[in-house]
Amino acid sequence: MRFLRTAAAALAALAALTFPTNAHADPGDTITLPVRQALAQLPIADEDRTGYDRSLFKHWIDEDKDGCNTRAEVLLEEAVVAPERTGRCTLTGGVWYSPYDDRTIEGPRGSDTDHLVPLAEAHDSGADEWTATERQAYANDLDDPRALIAVSASSNRSKADQDPSTWMPPAEAYWCQYVTDWVAVKTRYTLSIDPSEEAALSEHLSRCPDQEITVTLAR
Repeated sequence: MRFLRTAAAALAALAALTFPTNAHADPGDTITLPVRQALAQLPIADEDRTGYDRSLFKHWIDEDKDGCNTRAEVLLEEAVVAPERTGRCTLTGGVWYSPYDDRTIEGPRGSDTDHLVPLAEAHDSGADEWTATERQAYANDLDDPRALIAVSASSNRSKADQDPSTWMPPAEAYWCQYVTDWVAVKTRYTLSIDPSEEAALSEHLSRCPDQEITVTLAR
């Protein structure tokens, strides 16, 4: 019995090393853990939209000063067929795939660059306490490819600022990836989830592989 207890303790210690918790990580650290464990570590709190204004999250910026703002950078990165770029950063032609609704979009005008976790949702989940610099970094995050995604303009308008408790992508085949990436983004920024959001994420993830996610913490 003593051996079994010792072995169990050793396995628990190994798991802690393999799957660190956010509580023991600092901004800039990279953690890898199963998505359901990541969900369980997110703080649960009611949301508050008091004081929200989209302009508080400055976007789209041209951080590298190459003429293309963040929206255009995402479109260039995710194009299935590259558009033609002229002038400072005028995009013409090109083809994109929108995973939200399983559609192919021709031309940049039919595509949007979407914040996977919307700006209003981020505000409601803790970003209201951030500095202007932190909100700008969130709104223009090109370092984690899950944060911003090129999708059809119509699906982006349909989603608006909703979370998975009230909106899921029309393409059901994308649901597992969507909720997994949602948890990854919230983990990256240590954002909270509200009870209905937690219930919806748990429900969807119960039907999905418990895949490991790797996240570099921004906060």
